[in-house]
Amino acid sequence: MKDIMTAPFMVEMIRTVTEMYRHGWDERNGGNVSLMLEEADVQEYLDVKNVIRTIPTGFKAQELSGKYFLVTGTGKYFKNVQYDAAKNLGIVRITEDGENADIMWGYSDGGQFTSEFPAHMMSHVARLKVDPENRVVMHCHPANLLAMTYVHDLDEKAFTRTLWQMCTECIVVFPDGVNVLPWMLCGTNEIGIATAEKMETARLVVWAQHGIYGAGKDLDETFGLIETAEKGAEIYMKIAHLPLVNTITDEQMHLLEGRFSVKAREGYLE
Repeated sequence: MKDIMTAPFMVEMIRTVTEMYRHGWDERNGGNVSLMLEEADVQEYLDVKNVIRTIPTGFKAQELSGKYFLVTGTGKYFKNVQYDAAKNLGIVRITEDGENADIMWGYSDGGQFTSEFPAHMMSHVARLKVDPENRVVMHCHPANLLAMTYVHDLDEKAFTRTLWQMCTECIVVFPDGVNVLPWMLCGTNEIGIATAEKMETARLVVWAQHGIYGAGKDLDETFGLIETAEKGAEIYMKIAHLPLVNTITDEQMHLLEGRFSVKAREGYLE
């Protein structure tokens, strides 16, 4: 077997969560990431017949039966992942009944996957129906997006249009817009179900007064989605109290659609 610490998916996960912490998105043990893996890739590094232990997931997702995920651990600090990945990360396989997860590697101190695991898996199911190449769900607490939910209308169209108007790249990077949930109790199946429903129409879902969920084909794409939305929110928070003299017009955003071969969410532009 190859050394799992040299696996491209492991190297990239460690690099990504470390960068998320450095960005200030994941204070203390805040935030979580799940990356779906191919069995063929896992087999290069692990004996897939060797199950360390099995843990109930607290939900049922037979659509993910047999799927492997590299997932951050509950109560773990992203800043520590680079120093002890086996303690702070784990690889799990969803069982045939969809109700349990086999621990295949990691959580070496007896821990387990993030408390938001149900929300992640529900979002994976939702996104795979839209895009079979979706492999990542990422949750974090970017300060400006969080602050924006205190002072901006939470209407999804209004929220999206404001972000699009803040930075030229926004409509190019997330033309499907940003969906928004009002404050809900985290770590519950209820917020997982609500998030998954929102994931059917957008890859970014803001949790008001909490943070954001992002989904994508790989860690770079998902990180970049959140990074771009957070930049838009940062600009908004810097100018929201000032008179607006200039903006990116709908006509200009239509030009961006043509230039970058993207299509803005239906009904969001004039």
